[in-house]
Amino acid sequence: MEIKKAIIPIAGLATRFLPLSRAVSKEFFPLGEKPIIQYIVDEMKKSGIEEIIFVVAPGQKTILNYFKRSPELEKLLIKRKKEKILKELQEFETMFEGISFSFAQQKQPLGDGHAVFQGGKKLKNEPVAVSFGDDVIDSDVPAIQQLAEIFKTCSSPVLALKSMPADKVGAYAAVQVEKIASRLYKIKKIVEKPEPGKQPSNLAVIGKYILTPEVFDYLKKAKPSKRGEIILAEVFDKMLSDGKAIYGYEINGEWLECGDKLKWMKSFFYMALKDDRFKEELRQYIKTIK
Repeated sequence: MEIKKAIIPIAGLATRFLPLSRAVSKEFFPLGEKPIIQYIVDEMKKSGIEEIIFVVAPGQKTILNYFKRSPELEKLLIKRKKEKILKELQEFETMFEGISFSFAQQKQPLGDGHAVFQGGKKLKNEPVAVSFGDDVIDSDVPAIQQLAEIFKTCSSPVLALKSMPADKVGAYAAVQVEKIASRLYKIKKIVEKPEPGKQPSNLAVIGKYILTPEVFDYLKKAKPSKRGEIILAEVFDKMLSDGKAIYGYEINGEWLECGDKLKWMKSFFYMALKDDRFKEELRQYIKTIK
């Protein structure tokens, strides 16, 4: 089955980035010269996705304008003879032709599972890619495409995984697994933020998945956690306890996290220093900072 649709939840409060996130939605924080969301949408386009469903909070309007054409701005740039800037704008707009955008609303921040479920209301009993706005993968083969290739062989949910140092795994959801092939695992259990020494493995879950319609059946029946949220990891664990198959694939590529300020800053510098236009001068400048 071809994966042609994707859900991108961006309705979170981004409390770790307050007060900045009160004015700027986290998906528009820059990595180098581009916002986080542009890397994620570009990954979707390169993975063959034709429709993206953004899950947004009430009043979250910036995303509505970012990816659509702006004839008025183009006319202004022509009038002011800003040919170079006009060309860059037109190249950006052309980049996302052939992909459509729709929107679902998450009226309250009731967990990642709740957000994905809102986007799932726009599906028609079909598999879907999911990518959260905290995770960018820099890779030759787009991360969602890597997962979609695994899905073709198993027709079950596929979660993106990444190997982490033992002392870092406790900050993530870790998985107990049975190895099937190189980088491919059958997931046995998901442990959210395991205590030191109790990690089921050194494989952490990245916020990128291929989900089947059955996942949404479970989300519909899911009970809120003690915090009043529908947690996707708990739904996956319920499916596993019911004997359902879920697979994990260790993604090829560099995982750029944006979940807190330090991780985002590191990811910003990673992308900035990869840009051929800026990298040499930036490296020289960094050496001058004491």
